[in-house]
Amino acid sequence: MISVIVPHLNQPAALEACLCSLDVQSLSRDLFEIIVVDNGSATPPVDVIAAHRSVRLLHESQPGPGPARNAGAANARGDIFAFMDADCRAHPDWLTAIDETFQQAGPGTILGGEVRIWPLAKGRLTAIEAYESVFGFRNRLYVTKHGYSVTANLAVRRADFAAIGPFPGIQFAEDMQWGQLAIRAGRQFRYVPEMIVLHPARRSLQELYAKWDRQITHYRNMAQGRRGWQIRWFALALLIFGSPAVSAISVLTTSRVRGISDRVKAIAVLCAVRSHRTAKMLALLRGQSAVIWNR
Repeated sequence: MISVIVPHLNQPAALEACLCSLDVQSLSRDLFEIIVVDNGSATPPVDVIAAHRSVRLLHESQPGPGPARNAGAANARGDIFAFMDADCRAHPDWLTAIDETFQQAGPGTILGGEVRIWPLAKGRLTAIEAYESVFGFRNRLYVTKHGYSVTANLAVRRADFAAIGPFPGIQFAEDMQWGQLAIRAGRQFRYVPEMIVLHPARRSLQELYAKWDRQITHYRNMAQGRRGWQIRWFALALLIFGSPAVSAISVLTTSRVRGISDRVKAIAVLCAVRSHRTAKMLALLRGQSAVIWNR
């Protein structure tokens, strides 16, 4: 059995779409269970859960998707844990791809799949959708080059999860930190392109900035304590500020967006985001660390 584990926080409409996508999986329904772990919503999604067959609702008071995923894993019955986010939709063959890959994958293998942006309006991208189609959730790169998978599309055997240990708390980048733990435990990541999850783009620059504020603070928390980290941090901030000149080439040559209009929109957001990232990194270097972790 596969246990699908979905952390949730104040996203009832998105969770409904997520569960609908799991209702139409090509894998037989008796081969997987669904566990939603609410992480402190103002209104727990009881009504949403009740509309879907055999979905279990758990509650985790410790804030953060990592602790919520850990609670789901601790109560799961499956031999395989499949993690996704409440604002994602699974491709109909998502669980089939996981099941078939694990049938022939050796022990110690962890799966990371493709994460695609789905637009609000079919056939037309907003500027942020164009940007995130190119730069958001590049999971093939993360899995093949950096040794981790985003937790929005991750599958692991129960025995391997037990050997690696739980996801870290909200102060850290759970996917990167857990990936490092997995590599140290002798496990290996495998990218599975047929294992597809769809994720919405952020709706505004402010949402995109907030996402990067959390991510950059995670990076700072990981960097602190290492000798000379401030100098490397300052140099990286300057490098990021000048990086759009190089990254624009990726926008112009990628197949993830089409047409000059979408490419221009993606480059405009790219410049804004990289400037914001630089400013945030310099602010953290000065000790300014206010960030909204969980909402």
